[in-house]
Amino acid sequence: MPIDINELREYKGGNPAKYRKFMEQRFKPADWVDDVLQADEEWRVKTNDVAELRRQVGKLQKEVIAPKKKAKEPCDEEVAQMKAIQAQIKGVEATLPDLEQKRDSLLNKIGNIVDPEVPISQDEEEDNLVVSLYPEPLEAEGEEKPSTLPCPQGEIKYTLPATKPLTHDELLWRIGGFEPVRGQGVAGHRAYFLSDMGVLLNQALINYGLAFLRKREYKALQPPYFMNKDVMANIAQLEDFDEQLYKVSGKTDDPDGSTEKYLIATSEQPICAYHKNEWIQETELPYRYAGISTCFRKEAGSSGRDIRGIFRVHQFEKIEQFCVVVDDFEESSKEHKRMIGAAEEFYQSLGFPYRVVCLVSGELNDAAVKKYDLEAWFPGQNAYRELVSCSNCTDYQARGVGARCGSKKGGSKGDLSKRASYVHFLNSTLCATGRGICCLLENYQTEDGVKVPEVLQPYMGGIDFMPFVRGPMELSKGEKNKGKNKNKGKK
Repeated sequence: MPIDINELREYKGGNPAKYRKFMEQRFKPADWVDDVLQADEEWRVKTNDVAELRRQVGKLQKEVIAPKKKAKEPCDEEVAQMKAIQAQIKGVEATLPDLEQKRDSLLNKIGNIVDPEVPISQDEEEDNLVVSLYPEPLEAEGEEKPSTLPCPQGEIKYTLPATKPLTHDELLWRIGGFEPVRGQGVAGHRAYFLSDMGVLLNQALINYGLAFLRKREYKALQPPYFMNKDVMANIAQLEDFDEQLYKVSGKTDDPDGSTEKYLIATSEQPICAYHKNEWIQETELPYRYAGISTCFRKEAGSSGRDIRGIFRVHQFEKIEQFCVVVDDFEESSKEHKRMIGAAEEFYQSLGFPYRVVCLVSGELNDAAVKKYDLEAWFPGQNAYRELVSCSNCTDYQARGVGARCGSKKGGSKGDLSKRASYVHFLNSTLCATGRGICCLLENYQTEDGVKVPEVLQPYMGGIDFMPFVRGPMELSKGEKNKGKNKNKGKK
């Protein structure tokens, strides 16, 4: 899923200096751009060598061999010379696939452009740009005026929403909503059974999320839950294969193992390939899809984080917004704003306090030019936690799957506006149901149970309150040992 190689080729009108700057803004080595250009030059030299050798063969045939044959003169020496050149061509051509593969693998490491709104930083806590707050605070802390947005996260001051006593894991346990110990006995770390109210909440969020997007003219899509490796590789970053993706093993329809498969981490991945190798009419766009799937993630880089409850787990359901627009940065930027706006409407309807932040450049994946996170308030944890990630990937992923939408017309030779045109892909969580349940429980908790938000009640069979049906959850052995160690330290 690389950028267009011509964006780096000065002789094609490209600007490698611009991409060196973007790489620096992403806090990645700028000289990776030069590595690509060097590999491209090696490939181009050999390609030109082949072209020159072919020209020599053509000239020899046309100007020497053909006339001699016509005159019935001997030409064995010239024919032998031609065959030697043809053998040379084969030898050079044999090196081209490896040179091309080397160049393209280096090109895959070059990230997309960076949107001007993105804060250039690696410090999320200080420099993420807060662009929206709900509910809007009446005054900034210590001042009699509204908070000014956008504002860097480390500078903004306002009265935070209220806190509450219990966290989501304790609340889900008390309403009889999940069985973590039984789940771990079946499938290991971070596994769980949803039960009773947990199941109802999960299905309610799924069905409400789909209804919410259908009202906004999204087409519902339920994709395959696994993908061929070659397709996944055009969409996911290399490190995702190690940190996120589960490989499917077994010899069913692929006894020789020639087609490896991976479980999806989000419906975004298969929906990216929904229009694989298609040429879409611009007049048909935009396409807007509501993806619904179970998602599978290793969470290899999250050891020790969020080990209680269902906030960070290996398997969960998610409703995803996925939109396809024309090859126009202004249009995809407008769509990006509309998508995060839809996510805000969804969580306002659920009554969750939240903030929207524009992520710093150091946190962008290679495909995203800009990413908004919607972070909801978790009153039991006294913290904002991510519920939504909303990205504009422009044509970066579309190139990987060959999703075209016509060709741009340009002016002078070498003008990049003459290049092939690919659609722009955008993706956004609407609701990862596990996290949605966690946030709901903490915000709607009472002394003896949890209220159900009004918009979810029709999807819960009319249930408006979930009473506590059992006492506090027992500490795990590890937590008990930690407690003992703390007590020992106090003595």
